[in-house]
Amino acid sequence: MRVTEIFHSIQGESSYVGQPCVFVRLTGCPLRCTWCDTEYAFYGGKEQSLEEILSQVEAYGCELVEVTGGEPLAQPDAIPLISTLCERGHRVLVETSGAIDIAPVDSRAHVILDVKCPGSGMAGRMHWPNLDRLTMKDEAKFVLADRTDYEWARDMLVRHALPGRCTVLLSPVFGALDPRQLAEWVLADRLPVRLQIQLHKLIWTPDMRGV
Repeated sequence: MRVTEIFHSIQGESSYVGQPCVFVRLTGCPLRCTWCDTEYAFYGGKEQSLEEILSQVEAYGCELVEVTGGEPLAQPDAIPLISTLCERGHRVLVETSGAIDIAPVDSRAHVILDVKCPGSGMAGRMHWPNLDRLTMKDEAKFVLADRTDYEWARDMLVRHALPGRCTVLLSPVFGALDPRQLAEWVLADRLPVRLQIQLHKLIWTPDMRGV
C-alpha cells in the first residue's frame, strides 16, 4: 500500500471524538472536494507492506485505529488491512468519501461515510447504494459549507431514513460556516443529529499535519 503517514493523535471527529487514536492515512483520492484539508495526501507517500503498517500501528499500543486518506478504499489492499486490524482486536474506523462501494469492508469495522454535499463540488460522484449499507455502528457525515448544503443534507436525512439506521454527523466547513449558525439551524428544525467541530484544529493549528 502507498501510505502518506501513520501517527498517534486525538480523534478530532465522529462519535469517537476526543479519544486517543492511531491514524493510517493512505495516499491518493479520486475526488477533489472544494474544502479538502488533506490535499497533501493526493500524491507521494511511501510503499509499505501490510506487516510494516501493522508493526507501526501496534507500536503505539492504542486500541482505536482509523484508516483514512485521501480515499483509503481506492487502494484494494486497504480491505485486508482493515480485516487484519479487526482480527487483532482493534476498533477500526474507516473514513471514506462515499464514492467507492463499501460492501467489501469488513463488517466489524465502523464506516464513517462522507456524504458529499453540493458545496463540495463532488455530490455527483457519490455511490448512493452505500447509504443503504450503513448500520447502527456506522456514521454518515455531512460537511456543510452554507445554508444550501444544510437544506440538502436535511432532505437526505428524510429521503434515506438515515437517523433510524446510523449516527448522523453535521460538520461545518472550518472557517466557512459558523458552528453557532449551524447549531441554531439544527435546533430550529429539531434534527436528530450530532453537530461536530474538528477538535484537532482547535487543539493544534488548523493546517498542522500528523495530528
